[in-house]
Amino acid sequence: MTFTVTYAERLGGGPTRLRLTGELDMSTAGELNAVIDRLADSGERRLLVDLTDLTFCDSTGISVFVRGDNRAAAEGGWLRVTGATGRVERVLKVTGLAEVLGYGADAVDPAATDRPGIG
Repeated sequence: MTFTVTYAERLGGGPTRLRLTGELDMSTAGELNAVIDRLADSGERRLLVDLTDLTFCDSTGISVFVRGDNRAAAEGGWLRVTGATGRVERVLKVTGLAEVLGYGADAVDPAATDRPGIG
């Protein structure tokens, strides 16, 4: 399956939403890094990454999420993930990133300065 990253301009001051499709691994991580860097360079500080259609994510993909969040946090923002299912959800839970980068009804406010798991 081909990996794609699509995103929509934010509306009403909300986060920029990225949607990932396919497999995020060593061969495709550079594409997501490039999109995150381009958005950050243009002033985007809050990124919400929809993983609903992501079918695979390895450690390289995980490192892209962490790098993106670290870059955004350095400039007062955040990167959060949502919609993970199956194997992708399991990887996020096993690594602890589901709690740190999760975004949902029960998630910690991404704008909070005392996020659990980051320190």
